Amino acid sequence: MSEGDARRIAHDLLSEPHIRGRRISVRQVYALVEERDEGPEAVADRYDLDIADVYHALAYYHDHPREMRDAEEERDDAIADFRESIDRPEGVDPDAA
Repeated sequence: MSEGDARRIAHDLLSEPHIRGRRISVRQVYALVEERDEGPEAVADRYDLDIADVYHALAYYHDHPREMRDAEEERDDAIADFRESIDRPEGVDPDAA
């Protein structure tokens, strides 16, 4: 990873890589651009980011596949744990369609 990448991507928030000084994670940028087909410029505008931040996040995502998989698994586990810990009235199922 180049020094420029290191200045743009941080690991001190939310236990996963994010754009330095922002709360938006690398995974969120990836999901918006590559899974939801939003343009990088639109994502930059919506989150008040420099377009280079968006491209650095995307490059980071693809350069660190294991770290990104681990972050996704950790997030999925945390969501599952949270759902299991909530006391719901009988018959309430948030996963039911």
